[in-house]
Order: sequence, then C-alpha cells, then structure tokens
Amino acid sequence: MLFPQSTYIERRRKLLDQISDGVVLFLGNNESPYNYPANTYKYRQDSTFLYFFGQHRSGLAALLDAETGEEIMAGDDVDIDDIVWYGTVKPVQAMADESGCGRRVDMATFAQRVRQAAAEGRRIHFLPPYRHDTMLYLSDLLGKHHSELRAAASVELIKAVVALRNIKSEEEIAELERASAIGYKMHTAAMSLCRPGVTEQYISGVLEGIANAYGSHVSFQSIVTMHGEILHGGAHDRKLEAGRLMLCDAGAETNEHYCSDHTRTSPISGRFTTKQRDIYTIVADCHDLALTHARPGVRWWDVHFAVCRLLTDRLKELGLMKGDTEEAVRAGAHALFLPHGLGHTMGMDVHDMEGLGQTYVGYDDETRPSTQFGTASLRFGRRLEVGHVVTDEPGIYFIPDLIDLWQREGRCADFLCFDKINEYRDFGGIRIEDDVLITPDGCRFLGKDLIPYRPDEVEAYMAAHQDKLPL
Repeated sequence: MLFPQSTYIERRRKLLDQISDGVVLFLGNNESPYNYPANTYKYRQDSTFLYFFGQHRSGLAALLDAETGEEIMAGDDVDIDDIVWYGTVKPVQAMADESGCGRRVDMATFAQRVRQAAAEGRRIHFLPPYRHDTMLYLSDLLGKHHSELRAAASVELIKAVVALRNIKSEEEIAELERASAIGYKMHTAAMSLCRPGVTEQYISGVLEGIANAYGSHVSFQSIVTMHGEILHGGAHDRKLEAGRLMLCDAGAETNEHYCSDHTRTSPISGRFTTKQRDIYTIVADCHDLALTHARPGVRWWDVHFAVCRLLTDRLKELGLMKGDTEEAVRAGAHALFLPHGLGHTMGMDVHDMEGLGQTYVGYDDETRPSTQFGTASLRFGRRLEVGHVVTDEPGIYFIPDLIDLWQREGRCADFLCFDKINEYRDFGGIRIEDDVLITPDGCRFLGKDLIPYRPDEVEAYMAAHQDKLPL
C-alpha cells in the first residue's frame, strides 16, 4: 500500500459519514485479456478501490455497511497453479488487515451477503460501472439488466466519493509530484528528438518506454502528431517535416497510479516561423493568465472565460477575429479556435473520476454545464478549493472541416474573418498544458522542474539538447 493504514481507514470513515443507509459496494478490476485469456493487458486496479483500500491485486471487492460500520474485503485466494506461474501472493485476509478492514470473505460469501441485503430491501450503493465484466457481475448480483446499471448507480455515493477525491491530501500531492517528474523526462525527451525525419511513432514509443521505466505506464495514449488540430490524434508512422509543428500531449502514472498530463508544441525545424510564433505566444499568454486568476473561491468557469476573452482580443490583433470581444465570446465565436475547455481535474485518473459523471465531478448546484459548442467540453467549472488539481491547457487550432462548416453556415460571421482564417488552413494546432495545484494563496505548478514552454525557452532547449536524450 502507498499510504499508512490510517489513511485508508480515515477515508472510509469520512465516506460513511456521508452515506445515510444501506450497504456500499466497491468492485476492484479483473485481468483483461488482450487477444487470448492468458495474454492480458498490463493490470490496472480501479482507482476508487485503490483510493479506499490501497490494494492492487485483481479479483477483489469490498462491502461497507453504512448502518453498522462493518467493513469486509472479499476475494478468493490463489491456488498452487497460480503460484507456480506468477509467484506467491498475499492471502486476502492479510490484505484486509493491511487496509484496516479486519474481515475477509470469499467471493461466493460476498455475493450471498449482497443478495441478502437486497432481499431485505436495503439500499445497495454502487458506482457507475465502466468495464463490461463488472457490468455483467453486477447485473447477475443485483438482478438488473446491464443497460440499467449506470442509471441505477448511487448518486449519493458518487457525490460522497467526488467530495473526497477532488481534494488532494499532502500525501497525494507528493505522489502527483512524482508523476510530474516522469512527465518532465517524457516531454524533454520528445523535444530533444523533435527534428525532420523522425517518426511520430518513434517518439511516442520512447515516451511510453520512459513512463514504463520510471512508473507504471502512460496515463493515457500519448498524442504525438504534426496534426495538432486533431485534439486526440494518435501517433502514426509519419516522418516529421521541416517547417511544421509537433504537438505532444503525454503523461505518466506512478506505480501507485497517480497521473501527470502535460502538452508542449515544438517547431520541428528548431525555430518558430513568424506565423507560428504569433499564435504560440497567444497560447502561452493565455496559459499564464490562468495562473494569475486561479485561487480558492474563484470559479474555474470564470478563469476559462477570462482566457477566452484574451484569446479573442489577441486574435483580433492578427485579423482573425473582429467585433466586440464580450459579444464574440458570448456567441461562442472563439470556440472555432478553442473547441475545448481550459482544463480538467487530475488525480488517480488523468481525467479524474470522469467515469462518475462530469456533472458531479466538475459542477455543482451553483455552476452548471453549458450546451454551447466548446464550452460544453469544459469538464470542470466549479469554485476552486485548496487541494484541487486541474490542468491549465489553452490552445488554438485551425480545423479545416470546422472552418468550412462555420463559413458555409455563416456561423458567428460578425466575429470571424474567414478570408484571413483560411490562410491558416494548414497551420495545425498549438496547445500548452501543465498540472496546477490550488494553494491557500493562489496556485502553483506541480513538478520541481518545469518543462520549457515560452517560445524562446523552447527554441533554446531544442538547440542545446538535439540528439541528447535526457534519461
């Protein structure tokens, strides 16, 4: 376990303080076959199970009784055949003792206990399942069709888990700093390798190797591409071309599964063109503006729109936008260039707790999600609190299909200069992203070493480290 036993006991105590009645189920993950049963993907425990129990083994579950306070960990001990192939594994009772649960039962007894509670009319709290094996197990356990399970998940439990996991403890911050340190190695390696003739795929593979060498694995599939306008574009076997930009969005998970997520955009030739530097500088200034606004009590929603106004003002200076800035932002005209939100929560998931529902994680009764294009993709909008960790990731993208659609429809024509915009059709995209911790007096970057991001710093780093892989 990463943290002392007392940490997990206290987390569960705080959780049960927020659950009125019934029993709470936590299902750990199972092994997931890659192409046949014995050949599996690298194992990853469910984040919430890990948060409350700290155990990495597959095939575990747990039950908390909100009325009696009873805590049970469930799992079947391995047999000698498994031990021959995979080595000795701690008994589940030992894992329960480590976590402070005390009591262990096998999976058959666990199922019986859950079905008994359901038969007695007690509330069964569970989180929205995201894996099909978990859905099938819950479906059998609770007698519900798998299509009903997400809707039947406990909102009371979701809100209680979000309230706890959204605020990072000092222990967690230290682990997030370790993830950021791996992220620094990954991104500086990408900048060192960024030159004409190297393939996107090669750089992506190097990043994955660094993540595996220093931690568990990448926190998401790395985005390494000359097509930065494709927001989640993967790496291909394309060779990097002189004069273009390479966008690298990548992060790592520590061995205990805390994540980092950074983005840098590098000039493949080593120096930005005038047009690239103009756009890049706007993004960098938007990134820095967010840091001056983010502090406890401020809504991230308002930080997002402060960035959108600056972006609009600066694009007007380049002749890409026009008209009144406030009206343009209200109409969503800026979303042609920034079709996503300023950032998302970070923690044990790179989009922390996204599986529990964006509305619960990033919003509350005061701040509600928008349906407007662009703003609808803002995953986090609520007021900032000490201990929140969010990404600061503004960008500017020139997406030909989106430009064509808006021009054809005349959308936001009062604010967009399409003739000028079309001169940038082959530009690609730029994003700069860092992980930010909200502190009592403002915010700070996570990670001791900051990946270069100001344009002069990027060019200087690339010139000094070309062909030198900093491992």
